[in-house]
Amino acid sequence: MMDNSELSRTLDTNKKQAEFYNTKKKNLPTRIWSSIREKTLHGIRKDLNIQQDFHDLHKIWFGELKGKKVLDLGCYAGNHHSRYLAENSKQYLGLDLSKVGIDILNKNLAHIPSGVGVVQDFLSESFTEKDFDLIYAYGVLHHFENIDLLISKLNEKLADKGQIISYDPLQTSTPIWLIRKLYRPFQSDAAWEWPFSRKTLLKFDKHFDILEKRGVLGHAKWFFILNLLPIPQEKKLKIGKSLHKKDWENSNTSMSHLFTCMQLTMHMQKRGS
Repeated sequence: MMDNSELSRTLDTNKKQAEFYNTKKKNLPTRIWSSIREKTLHGIRKDLNIQQDFHDLHKIWFGELKGKKVLDLGCYAGNHHSRYLAENSKQYLGLDLSKVGIDILNKNLAHIPSGVGVVQDFLSESFTEKDFDLIYAYGVLHHFENIDLLISKLNEKLADKGQIISYDPLQTSTPIWLIRKLYRPFQSDAAWEWPFSRKTLLKFDKHFDILEKRGVLGHAKWFFILNLLPIPQEKKLKIGKSLHKKDWENSNTSMSHLFTCMQLTMHMQKRGS
């Protein structure tokens, strides 16, 4: 059961979030942080094939889609897999707070009768769709400060044995926690940016069956320092990919290793009543 006062506060925050993503007006510190973060992390993810590993794994986790009702949660104008999900599922619904994003998504889905994008707040009572076989939440779940509200709503919207595929940032390693702590007072979107903590992960583990999880940029996050050293690029890549492989494999079985990572993807399933 949702706490009404907490839900009301969250819905108000989400209105501000919708305005932010419709205009994407960031203050100077946020623009600088975003630029440094994306340039650094994008380069590492590309060089070590990290993003491709995520995309390939998610497609495996989707399984057979033709009989599934899919919710693409917080998809904005569409993520890497939005079109694939819409074209291959029985019913596809893209949901986002941003009208700007959903207008673009609907133009891209115009040729798909079973796919549509809707501007709506996932937590709002006016969003009545439910019984989703799959909720795809790519870079979305960390936008909810109150994890209890989120988990309650996810369970409400999932069909029996319905599944969630998520991808979010972590702040469980000490250097990342410290950097985010220093930056947060200057952050434009701080009110809806809540990278997962240890407590968050334990709550998901308590309420869902976590079928599989993978963390990245644990040991491999130091690849950017390796890039500064005067050694052959081929050797740098070999070391970096070895570090990424260890993160990828060990994070699925070791929570302590997972906590060293910067990003996490999970394949979860609703528990039977």
